[in-house]
Amino acid sequence: MKRSAIALFFLAPFVGEYLLGNQPITALGSIFLFAPMYGGGAVLIREVARRFGLGWTGIVVMAVAYGLVEEGPIDQMLFNPGYVGLDSFAGMAEIPGLGLSLTLLQGTLTLHTIWSICVPIALVEACAPAGPWLRRGGLATVAVIFVLGSTLLGVMQAAGFHFVASPAQFIVSGVVILGLIALAFVLGRRTSRVADGTVPRPLVVGLTGFGVTSVYWLESVFFPDGVGSEWISVAWWFVLFGVSTTVVVRWARRCAWTPRHTLALATGALLTYAWAGFSHAHDMDDTSLGVALLGNTVFALVAIAIAMFAWRRICATH
Repeated sequence: MKRSAIALFFLAPFVGEYLLGNQPITALGSIFLFAPMYGGGAVLIREVARRFGLGWTGIVVMAVAYGLVEEGPIDQMLFNPGYVGLDSFAGMAEIPGLGLSLTLLQGTLTLHTIWSICVPIALVEACAPAGPWLRRGGLATVAVIFVLGSTLLGVMQAAGFHFVASPAQFIVSGVVILGLIALAFVLGRRTSRVADGTVPRPLVVGLTGFGVTSVYWLESVFFPDGVGSEWISVAWWFVLFGVSTTVVVRWARRCAWTPRHTLALATGALLTYAWAGFSHAHDMDDTSLGVALLGNTVFALVAIAIAMFAWRRICATH
């Protein structure tokens, strides 16, 4: 069972950084730098959820909290326009008085909730036994690794960008994060009435996941830059999030929903990252286009192999 935790520990940064194309294949060794934060967070969320009997609702809400932790107190991207190469958040749906961008906030919640946490957990759980994987000592060790690794990255980011958020921003973000964790325990333990009705085949669910997440990544095609376009994009995100969440929740509450459906949804999202990573090849300043594309290809093939392995395991047990 410890092997499952180790697999999740390294799969989370692989999906979150490398499959997305943020890191080139030449920087593969940096996975040991990212793993304490990404992997530590994913393992902690999964273990706490399963140890306290929380369902996927609890995992998703804690994944939202993780996204705010990473891009708030650690990276401080939500408070620092210089992180994305800007002088201010003007033109990025800036929220007056809060000093942050709603566009970046939506991106943070989407990317980290779905891909950094939920997709890796679903993939590893398809191959692993149910219930907790670690004892209390192992869980405490992961917690320490997460705190130390995240602190190191936070110090590196602050020094690199010469930026530190205000005390008020730290306090407000901390309160919101703690509130989300508490909400995860409330919603995750709530036993919803299991509804009757049919659920599409896993293939259809997977294609739906792939389609919806791909539409999210094609947002810039649908809404090119222009006056007020950022607010149209913000509104579109709420529509896409609301409709897709409603549909998935309705499906998942039905008796016909199985672990295969959960894995199908994760596989669809994983394949979206596989193609989205290629769109970042031109943005790697210190890496040639050829090396970037080679890395994207290798990472995509590895992701597909992982998904195929997960499907073999889940088909043998469910």
